Amino acid sequence: MSIPDIVIGRLPLYLRALRRLQQESNPVTSSHELGRRLDISSAQIRKDLSHFGGFGKQGTGYQIEFLIERLEAVLQVNLEWMVAVVGAGNLGSAISHYRGFQDRGFRIAYLFDISPEKVGQRIGGFEVLPMSGMSETIRRDGVKIAMLAVPAENAQFVADQLVEAGVQAILNYAPINIIVPEGVQIQYIDPVTHLQRMTYYL
Repeated sequence: MSIPDIVIGRLPLYLRALRRLQQESNPVTSSHELGRRLDISSAQIRKDLSHFGGFGKQGTGYQIEFLIERLEAVLQVNLEWMVAVVGAGNLGSAISHYRGFQDRGFRIAYLFDISPEKVGQRIGGFEVLPMSGMSETIRRDGVKIAMLAVPAENAQFVADQLVEAGVQAILNYAPINIIVPEGVQIQYIDPVTHLQRMTYYL
């Protein structure tokens, strides 16, 4: 059975809310409580979770620890995924300093840049590596995920190199749509488009 992508997109939101509830020492929650926190209807939450089996009982709710474990398994973040960051400018540097990936299934493993001035520097605990060796390193170590923090005019070229080296998922911060082969996942983060969406309502 094919799960709609919009459903997959909501699972990390459920997981984040559940972890927050767990930190608050709540052992059990309900679809109503999750819905209240996420502004998603309880019926939608129950329908989404039903795609993956039975996680709770009517009248008793969900065991938070169990549901976290199940959602981590569904999203495969109970594994540790190595991630390559391409671009050691302001954004790439900020990503490299961020410590919130580790406990969510991701480990920044490499930081690449094309600038001779940056190569060899240490940023966020990582030595900046030259892009000339990027494909070989990614292929050798089986890295499947990359983050693109390069200028828009370079994004497609770098993405092509990553895909050729075996990367299967790209998180793109460059404000441009990238063409990738079927089977390669790509997600976009562009704060400006989100701001423009909000200003419509102001």
